[in-house]
Amino acid sequence: MSGTNAASGAAPFRFAHYFVICGIDTETGLEPDELAGENFEQSPLKRTFKSKVLAHYPENVEWNPFDQDAVNMLCMPKGLSFRTQADSREPQFHSFLITREDGSRTYGFVHTFYEEVTSPQICSAMQTLYQMHQAENPSSATPSSSSSSSSSMDSLASSLDEADSPSSSSCRSAACGGYDASRDTLYVSKALCLITPMPFMHACRRFLSQVHRAVTASLPPPLPLESYVHNILYEVPLPPPGRSLKFHGVYEPIVCQRPGPGELPLADFPLGQTFPLLGVENLVQLFNCTLLEMQILLYSQDYQRLMTVAEGITTLLFPFQWQHVYVPILPASLLHFLDAPVPYLMGLQSKEGTDRSKLELPQEANLCFVDIDNHCIELPEDFPQFPNKPELIQELSEVLLRYGISPVGGAPPTSVPTSTTTLGSVSTRHPGLKSQQALRELEDDGRNGNLGGEQLAVLELLQGNATLERLQALAKRTGVRVEALRGVGGEGEAQGGRMAVDEEELRNATLNVQLREVFASRFTMMFADYEAFVIQSAPDLESWLTNREQMHNFDKASFLSDQPEPYLPFLSHFIETQMFATFIDNKIMSQWEEKEPLLRVFDGRIDKARLYNVRAPSLRSSNYQRCTVLKESAQAIEQRLLKIDHTAIHPHLLDMKIGQGKYEQGFFPKLQSDVLSVGPTNNKWSNRTATAQRRKDRHRQQTEHLTLDNNLKEKYMQEARSLGKNLRQPKLSDLSPAVIAQTNWKFVEGLLKECRMKTKRMLVEKMGREAVELGHGEANITGLEENTLIASLCDLLERIWSHGLQVKQGKSALWSHLLHYQAREETLEQQQAESPGSNGPERRKSESSLGMPSLRESVIQDMRHIQSMGEIKTDVGRARAWIRLSLEKKLLSQHLKRLLSRQALTKKLYKRYAFLRCEEEKEQFLFHLLSLNTVDYFCFTSVFTTIMIPYRAVIIPIKKLSNAMTTSNPWVCVSGELGDSGVRQITKNVLEMTFDCQNLGKLTTVQLGHDNSGLLAKWLVDCVMVRNEITGHTYKFPCGRWLGKGVDDGSLERVLIGELASPNADEDCGRGCRTPDMQHSPGQTRRASITSMGGRGYKPTSAQIQEAIGEAVNSICKHFHKPEKERGSLTILLCGEVGLVGALELFFHNGFKSARLFQKTVFVWDFVEKAVAYMESADQMGDMQETAEPLGLTCVSLCHYVSAINSSPRNIGKDGKFQLLVCLGARDRLLIQWLPLLVECPVIQRMYEESALLRDRTTVNDLIAVLQTLHDFPITLEASLVKGIDL
Repeated sequence: MSGTNAASGAAPFRFAHYFVICGIDTETGLEPDELAGENFEQSPLKRTFKSKVLAHYPENVEWNPFDQDAVNMLCMPKGLSFRTQADSREPQFHSFLITREDGSRTYGFVHTFYEEVTSPQICSAMQTLYQMHQAENPSSATPSSSSSSSSSMDSLASSLDEADSPSSSSCRSAACGGYDASRDTLYVSKALCLITPMPFMHACRRFLSQVHRAVTASLPPPLPLESYVHNILYEVPLPPPGRSLKFHGVYEPIVCQRPGPGELPLADFPLGQTFPLLGVENLVQLFNCTLLEMQILLYSQDYQRLMTVAEGITTLLFPFQWQHVYVPILPASLLHFLDAPVPYLMGLQSKEGTDRSKLELPQEANLCFVDIDNHCIELPEDFPQFPNKPELIQELSEVLLRYGISPVGGAPPTSVPTSTTTLGSVSTRHPGLKSQQALRELEDDGRNGNLGGEQLAVLELLQGNATLERLQALAKRTGVRVEALRGVGGEGEAQGGRMAVDEEELRNATLNVQLREVFASRFTMMFADYEAFVIQSAPDLESWLTNREQMHNFDKASFLSDQPEPYLPFLSHFIETQMFATFIDNKIMSQWEEKEPLLRVFDGRIDKARLYNVRAPSLRSSNYQRCTVLKESAQAIEQRLLKIDHTAIHPHLLDMKIGQGKYEQGFFPKLQSDVLSVGPTNNKWSNRTATAQRRKDRHRQQTEHLTLDNNLKEKYMQEARSLGKNLRQPKLSDLSPAVIAQTNWKFVEGLLKECRMKTKRMLVEKMGREAVELGHGEANITGLEENTLIASLCDLLERIWSHGLQVKQGKSALWSHLLHYQAREETLEQQQAESPGSNGPERRKSESSLGMPSLRESVIQDMRHIQSMGEIKTDVGRARAWIRLSLEKKLLSQHLKRLLSRQALTKKLYKRYAFLRCEEEKEQFLFHLLSLNTVDYFCFTSVFTTIMIPYRAVIIPIKKLSNAMTTSNPWVCVSGELGDSGVRQITKNVLEMTFDCQNLGKLTTVQLGHDNSGLLAKWLVDCVMVRNEITGHTYKFPCGRWLGKGVDDGSLERVLIGELASPNADEDCGRGCRTPDMQHSPGQTRRASITSMGGRGYKPTSAQIQEAIGEAVNSICKHFHKPEKERGSLTILLCGEVGLVGALELFFHNGFKSARLFQKTVFVWDFVEKAVAYMESADQMGDMQETAEPLGLTCVSLCHYVSAINSSPRNIGKDGKFQLLVCLGARDRLLIQWLPLLVECPVIQRMYEESALLRDRTTVNDLIAVLQTLHDFPITLEASLVKGIDL
C-alpha cells in the first residue's frame, strides 16, 4: 500500500499518468458502433465496430481519475478498423486532450498499428457479415450513397461514411472491401496511449514508436516491455521549469524541455507544420476568428493534423485562453455537438473523396470552416481585421523562410543551407534515406547486446544525429574504418551533450517559440496599458465573486479612446469576448490569490517593455513594431536541449514472475499488471517529490481556508463567469438521451442568459448619462461600440435560430425561417385577396396628426425592402440587415413574435428541444428584446449608406389663413448627414411628393422656396414633414413664416432646421415606451426655447438671453469633445431651436427700435447694412485711415462678407442673411472682431435704446469672452447653408 501512496503522491510531478492499450475484446467479439452513424450498405471492412480499453496502468491516479469511455473514444475516434493483407497498414500517430470541468487539461498521445486477428470467432464473424452484405448488395463493388435523412446531423454522419478509405491498387477481392477467411489475413487496429499532464508531444511520440518497434522487431527488446512502461510511469519526472530532461526509451534516449517561469508556456505541437498546412494569411485570419470567438470547425482526414492546427492556434492566443467548447477531435458519436449554439473550436475527420458541399452543417452564419487538407478556409461575413495584418504576415513569413518553410499554404518545404539558418547549430536538411537505413541495420543488430564493442560505440554515437548518420553511410560505402569518427564523437560530447537531441526536434522547438513570440509581442504592444483601465471595486474576493455579474471590471470606453484609430474595429469586438473578460477576472483575482501563470508571464513582459521604453509615444501609434526577442527566446531553448540538466533513472529489470509476458513478434503482449499498478517504494526521487507535494498540499489547503471555501468558490466562479463555461467540454463518458437532453437544456439557459446580458449592455451603453445617474457603469457609447454590440446581437439571434434545426437551408437559419414565413403569408394574402372583406394580418400605423399618410408595417414589408437591396448578396447579410431595420423601427420583438406565432411552421422547422420551442424561455427572450424599444437606434441608416431610399415630403401651410393656395411653383431640397436630394419641384397646390435618392442619413435641413410667379405668390408655411419610407423615421422642419416678396422679411427661400418627430402615443402603444431626448432628461430643467422667448408679447430678460447664449456655446463645445463619429449635426446647434443664431438674434433684438415706420418692419439685418454703409463711406472720406491697422482689416472683412451675402443669387430674406453672417463669422473666427465695430458705429444710437444689451460695454465684453471659446474648434458649415456664397 505504501508503494501506491508514494506513486500517487508523486503523480503531479510524473511525466506520464497512464499507459493505455485499446483494441478488440475477443471475448465480446464484433459489436457495431451505432453512435458512430452506422451505414450497413458499406462493406463490413469499412464499418465501425466498438473498441475497448483492454488495459490501463496504473488503475487510478488520485489527481487525474481515469475516464475509460472518454479515453477509449478519443484513442479510437472511429472505433476499430479492419484491414487485410492487400490494404495499407502503416502505423498512425495522433494526440488528443480531455478538458476537465475546472478547465484543466490532460493530454493523450496515441500510436495506432495493425495486429493480425488470431481469434477464429472474429474471422468467421467477419466472413459471415461479408457474405450477408454480398447477398443484400450484389453490386457492392461501388459503395452506394447513404439514404436521405431528415436530420442534418444524420446526413452529416452518413456523408462522412460515404467515401471509401484508401485501398491498395491490387484487384483482389480484399482491395474492393471483400474478405475471404480461407485466403485473406485479417488485421485489426490496436492503440498504445500515454496520458500526460503536459503536452510533451515529441517525447511521447518517440517513446510509443520505440515500444511498437520492440514488438515488431525480429528479436525481443533488451528488457521486458514492463520495464519501459514502469520507468515512464513512475521513474521519469516532469522536467522542472526552465530545465531539460533525458530519459531512455527502448532503444534510444529521449529529450524534452520545459520553459522557464518568464517564458511562453510549453507548446510542443509543431507550428512549422501548421503554417504550411494553411498558409500564413489563412492562419492569421483563423487566429483572428478565434480571438473574436466565432464557431470554428477544422476539417481533415488526419487526426493529428486536426490536433496540430487546434493546439497551434490556441497556443498563439497567449496571454488569453479559449473559454468555450474545445474538442480538437470530435468522435463520430458526438456529431450532435455541432448543433451547439455557442462558440466552439472542433475538429471533424473527413473521409477521402467526401465533397465539402455534401457537408450539411447546422449553422454557418458565424462559422469559420477550415479545410486543412485543401489548404483553404471559409470565413464568416463582415468581421474586423486584426490590426497591422499585412505587417504581421510579412514578419511571420520572414521567420518561416529562415527555416526553409514556404509561407504559402500547401507548398512543399524548401531546403535551406545550414549557413543561412539564424541559429548556427540548427540545420534544416533532412537525413537521406540511406543513412536512416544504415542506422536501422545497426539498431536491429544491436538488440540484446549482440554488437561488438566498436559497432556498439558507433550506434550510441549515431543515435539521434543526422550529420553523423550520413558520414557513417558514406564510410560504409567507401570502406573507411570507424575509429576515425571517434574524435568527432568525443568533441560532440565535449560541446555539452550535442548528441542528446534530434536536429529536427531542436529546429521545431526554436521555430515554435519564434512564431509564438511574434504573436505575443503584438498583444504586449496592444495591451501595454491595460492595467490602468481595470476597475478594482470589491474589498475582498468573496464579495467580488458574489457580485461579479453586476460589476464593471474594465473601463472599455476609456481604453478604446486611448487606442490608435485603425485598431478600434478589432479591439471594440475583442474586449467584448469571454476570453478577455476571463483575463480581466484573473487580473482582479490576483489581488487575493496567486497570479494565473499566463498572466504572470504577460505582466512581466509589460513591465520589462516599460523599463526599456519608459512609456514611449510609439505605444500610442499604430506603427508596426517588430518582435525584438526572437533570437534570445530561441537561444534559451537551444541551450536547454543541447545541455541536458537532468537524466531520469534508466529502465531496469523488475521483480516479475518468470515465464509471463512471453515475446511473440508482431503481437503486443499482455503486460503483468501487478508490477505496473504500483510505483517503486525505494525510489529516492518519488519519496522526495511526495514529501514536497504533501507540504505543498498543506500550504494550499491553508490558503484556501483563509480566503474562501473551495467548493463555494468553484460554484461562484461557474456562475460568475459568463456563458459557455460549463459547456467548455462535452461530457464524453455518458451519451445517454438524458445527458444529451440536459446538455441541450444548458444551451437553452445559456442563450437566454446571454440575451439578457446583451440587451442590458446595449441599453446601459445607449442611455448614456441617464444610465450613469441611475447607477449603471460607464457613460458614453461610441458608434463603433454600438455597431459591435448590434453585430453581436445579430450573431446571438443566428445562434438561437440555428439551435435544434431539423433541416438546414442556406447559411442563415433566421433568413431561412423568414423565407418560409413569407411564402406562407403571401399564399394567405392571395387567398384573402380573392375573398373580399377580410383584413390583412399586418398593422398599419394610424392616420397621423402630422399630416402624413399611414405607413404599412409588417414582417413581409420589411423583408421586401431588404430583398430589393442589390448591395446585399448573401442570406447572412440579408438577415443582419433585416435585424438592423427592425431594431431601428422598434419592431424587432414584435416582428419575431409574429414570426414565431406560426407554431405549425416552427414545429416543422425545429426539433422538440430547440430554444424556439421552449415556450417560457421564448417569451422571456422576446421580452428582453422589447426593452430595446426604449432607445433610438440608427443602425440601419448609418450602415447601408449607399442604398436608394424612398422619401415622402409634405408641406403643411397654416390653413386658418386662407392663402394655403399659391400660384407660384414651390420646390424643396432635403439635406442629411450623408448628402442632399438636389432641388425637387413640387406640383402646384398638391404640397406632397415622394422621391427616391441615395440614403441621406439623419436629416438635418430642408431648403424650401418658390419662384414668386402669379398673382397669389405669397405663401405662409407652418412646417415641412419628411419621412424615410423604409425606416419610418419622420422629421419635422418648423417654419411659421411667410415666403414672398414684400411680406415678412421678403424671403423667397428658407433653410429650415429639422429634428426627429416623436411618434404619437396612440401610434406607439405597440412599440413600448420611448426615452425622452437628452435635453428632456428628468435630471435637467428644460429651459424655454429661444423661439418661444422671441414670440409676440413676450420679451426675455437680459439674464435669460445671456443664459441662452452660454448654453448654445456650451453645446457646441460639448459637440467637439465627443468622438468624431458620434457628434451628430452641428447645423442644429448653430441654427436650430436652441442654437447660437437664435440666441444672438435675441441679443441683437434686445432694445432694438423695430417700430413700424410708415408700415415697414425694421430687421436686425437693416442695422448691419446701415453700419456697413457707414463704415464704407467713412473709409472713402478717409476717417478710417487713422484707426489701427487690424481694426481697418476687420472693417474690410465685415464689409466684404455682407456684400457677398447681399450679392448671393438666393432670396433668403433678411433673417436668413443675418443667420448666414453669424454662421460664417463663427466658422472663420471673425464674430468677436465684428462685434466691437458694430458697437462703436454711430448708427447704433439711432436704432437701439439706451438700455439695449448691445450698448452695454460690460455685457458685450462678456459676450466676446464667451464666443472666444469657439475659436478652439474647426466649425464646418453644411452645404445647404452656404450655397451660392462666393468668399
